[in-house]
Amino acid sequence: MTATPDVAASRLATADLLRSAFRRHAAGVAVITARGDTGPVGFTATSLTSVSAEPPLLSFGIGTGSSSWPAVSEAEYVGVHLLGDHQEDLAATFARSGADRFAAPTAWCEGPGGVPVLDGVLAWLVCRVAGRVPAGDHRIVLAEVLLGDPTGAGSPLLYHQGRYNALRG
Repeated sequence: MTATPDVAASRLATADLLRSAFRRHAAGVAVITARGDTGPVGFTATSLTSVSAEPPLLSFGIGTGSSSWPAVSEAEYVGVHLLGDHQEDLAATFARSGADRFAAPTAWCEGPGGVPVLDGVLAWLVCRVAGRVPAGDHRIVLAEVLLGDPTGAGSPLLYHQGRYNALRG
């Protein structure tokens, strides 16, 4: 016997309904970086998605009000970094508004195309931006993977119920 949803308890679609529902969805944590006119930019993202294997494409969402959006809106290349469960502080730094995200203790180097590449992540990818699709107050960025390194040690960092979490095995 299957349980039926409580349709009477449903709510009309609002930003709060969407946020509340997605708090229940565990997501991997990534940091997206790009080279900006005044220096490197980056932000924490949980909207990273693999789109295609041939060609290798991924996507992520970014708010047009984000401090990183002006650089990402014009960037030819972006860096995508999958964070490990030991990198909660790094995720918080890149999620914090007004933070100097690339100052110590953030360890990084300039990679291909000037993309900032973070040290110590589970995997990193340098991608060429293939498109930016309007989606409400966000843009969905499609990017083609050009090169990377998937050999970092550790387990993934997850975001669930408004907190960073590790896999429990």
